[in-house]
Amino acid sequence: MTLRSTSSATDAKRGGDREADPLGPDSLTWKYFGDLRTGMLGVWIGAIQNMYPELGAGVEDHSILLREPLQRVARSVYPIMGVVYDGDRAAQTGAQIKSYHNTIKGVDGEGRRYHALNPETFYWAHATFFMLIIKTAEYFCGGLTEAEKRQLFDEHVQWYRMYGMSMRPVPNSWEEFCEYWDAKCRDELEINRATLDIFSIRIPKPWFVLMPTPIWDQLFKPMVGAQRWIAAGLFDPAVREKAGMRWTPGDEVLLRIFGKLVELAFVAVPDEIRLHPRALSAYRRAQGKLPENAPLVEAPGFMAPPRDRHGLPMHYVPPRKSLLDRAGSLVHTTFSLTGLRRPARGARDRSGKAA
Repeated sequence: MTLRSTSSATDAKRGGDREADPLGPDSLTWKYFGDLRTGMLGVWIGAIQNMYPELGAGVEDHSILLREPLQRVARSVYPIMGVVYDGDRAAQTGAQIKSYHNTIKGVDGEGRRYHALNPETFYWAHATFFMLIIKTAEYFCGGLTEAEKRQLFDEHVQWYRMYGMSMRPVPNSWEEFCEYWDAKCRDELEINRATLDIFSIRIPKPWFVLMPTPIWDQLFKPMVGAQRWIAAGLFDPAVREKAGMRWTPGDEVLLRIFGKLVELAFVAVPDEIRLHPRALSAYRRAQGKLPENAPLVEAPGFMAPPRDRHGLPMHYVPPRKSLLDRAGSLVHTTFSLTGLRRPARGARDRSGKAA
């Protein structure tokens, strides 16, 4: 069952014709999306996104993920996080991300036309980020109640409005979303070249890492292998079958035990490490520790795309910083990692202050 509406009334009903309100520190999305544990699902989200035919075709024809996977993912996460954490500037960040997709279009190997701004395709990518939160929370953060899943669904709709896209592909409820997700996994996802590339991905050593390449490779091989195993466990059975992956009841038990160990270990992880820098700065703005108009945290300059790709509209290029700015960032990061400015853990009220 594919849930889609062709009437303009649907957009209006979901608020597509009014100014969107950004998410805030009282949301569950703020609690989970910026958490480091989402990184354990890197292979899962890369593969499940690319299995969507139009999205996979765009990656095959336009992405340089295999050329510099670490830098590509690291820098892209900054604006993606911003659509959740940038407050009154979130819609501007959403428009920025949307603009990167204007020129990503073409015809795939089956003769099917694609465009990254096709509403169905763009929403699928967003749906995978929503499910990233659901699966991270369920497996590695202690689980979710049904009420929390419904709250996260409502928040993902509010979050999606930040992009200024058509709301027509968006299901009307958590129950309808589950039907949408099941139908996509069962009937539309496919194992294509872009997906296979994720399964077999190798992480080349970045130029700025001062480590012998053989040692780097030995560090990352088991890490990628572990992520493939996690991905197999988190795939829906229909997707796992398409991918030819084996998953046993024993694997499920091991994954649940591993998830519980991760949950317990993260109790002692400070927010400066646990949270993405864009999320951490958002909490500090909400708590009054930073001005509301403080500059948004951007990706480090060394994560920029290769020089031959600068100027292409599909790339986010971190702004250059002066030597003074970089020195200040270094000092700030050093003090942050000591925990001297660690924000309070636990629940936060609507003002962003610790409860």
